[in-house]
Amino acid sequence: MARLGFLASHGGSGARAIAQACARGDLAAQPAALISNNGSSSALAWAREEGLPAAHLSGTTHPDPDALDTAILGFLRQHSVDIVILSGYMKVLEPKVLAVYAGRILNIHPSLLPKFGGQGMYGDRVHQAVIDAGELESGATVHLVTAGLDEGPVLAQSNVPVLLTDTLEGLRNRVQATEGKLYVKALRRFLDEWERPGS
Repeated sequence: MARLGFLASHGGSGARAIAQACARGDLAAQPAALISNNGSSSALAWAREEGLPAAHLSGTTHPDPDALDTAILGFLRQHSVDIVILSGYMKVLEPKVLAVYAGRILNIHPSLLPKFGGQGMYGDRVHQAVIDAGELESGATVHLVTAGLDEGPVLAQSNVPVLLTDTLEGLRNRVQATEGKLYVKALRRFLDEWERPGS
């Protein structure tokens, strides 16, 4: 059974949805650890309440980026993490983690990539950009993480209409309502094709 490591900056709603799916037996995986770059995040508090090994690792705890990269990789390895799940993680992964977990890092982005991805495109900025561009459709995308920001292969997408009367909040809420199920669906597909090294 695959062991999942979560990285989250705030609420970690994707991590929670996946953990619940694991508990129901809907995913052949086991939550193994959570890292947050935000020491006061609700994701970190949730993980500790659930008895999930959790750590605050950030530029505050490790000002040197290489040392932070090493610390994150070390925590993931310490807990035998097979697959890394980014759940609203607002930092770019550094080279060591990217190299060791290449092809095994998943992220969810609040647009239909390749549209509205890349540098500076996160959270409400994405939804506002979609509205400003006059798009007729938006949604969320689960993709593999590579060195290029939001450039990895797409695993699954949800589709949400953009209404003429849409506000940022309205579009955000409708996209977010699809994200939990989408992340579980994409991870299930990924796990169906993934084989633990040496198995």
